[in-house]
Amino acid sequence: MDKGNGSAFSEFILQGFTDNPKMRLVLFIVFFLAYVITVFGNLGMILLICTKSQLHKPMYYFLGNLSFVDLCCASTIAPKMLIDLLSETKRISYSGCVTQLFVFAILADAECLLLAVMAYDRYVAICNPLLYPIVMSKKACQQMVTIAYFTGLLDSMIQTSSTFRLSFCSSNVINHFFCDEPPLLMLSCSDTYIIELVLFTIVGFGEASIIGMIVVSYVYILATILRMRSAEGRHKAFSTCASHLTTVGIYHGTLLFMYFRPSSSYSMDQDKWASLFYTIVIPMLNPLIYSLRNKEVKDAVKLELLK
Repeated sequence: MDKGNGSAFSEFILQGFTDNPKMRLVLFIVFFLAYVITVFGNLGMILLICTKSQLHKPMYYFLGNLSFVDLCCASTIAPKMLIDLLSETKRISYSGCVTQLFVFAILADAECLLLAVMAYDRYVAICNPLLYPIVMSKKACQQMVTIAYFTGLLDSMIQTSSTFRLSFCSSNVINHFFCDEPPLLMLSCSDTYIIELVLFTIVGFGEASIIGMIVVSYVYILATILRMRSAEGRHKAFSTCASHLTTVGIYHGTLLFMYFRPSSSYSMDQDKWASLFYTIVIPMLNPLIYSLRNKEVKDAVKLELLK
């Protein structure tokens, strides 16, 4: 992608978290451990789902894709962040910045849509169990996942091309630890009003649609669960939804805080720490949440450990 009209820089400098060497070393150790857990946790989840026949179900097919997205998302951000914590010059090339934003936007959108699809999967399984094998057929599941990735690609192309059409001529220091859209818009010396309006409309509509789909799914799920006569059935239904609701709450709660709070309370320093949740913390927690709260996953892990 070509540089935006009038851009005077061939590279950017990522400001990161702190200039204190001791604090940077502490952060490096913490984030390195988090990244290692993320890699092994998500790779382990993917391998477990691929190799265990009892997990060859739609819910785990989506979970495997979620683990793949989390692994890729963390790997798009963490390695560069870790290098910068040990480096005095936190430089990233113009093309590297474009690529990082482009890939991250694809993965962030795909994760949002996968979480919505997983809510729909639970809705069909609990509210219409007799139709579940037909509605959530292998072909239907593959189509839903393909749509999630394709939508992420399309939205990312719009966001990235819009952002890098701007001119960056006053400063090349990004007040963040990766190339995210808000700090880049703040850095531009172009008029960003139209782009911000378009992007806010796209993100707002997407987020409202996804949250709406999840909320409606769980309203029907809750109504169905409360009508169940068996306490064991209710407990099983709640347990299959608990891990997904936990992930949805953390992920979308962070996104809403990041992008939909009043501009008067906007702070780049706050955003850097909030961004850690959906770039590092959530990808690390997801395999732990699903493995600890899901009986079938725990049973599959136990069988693997007993071999």
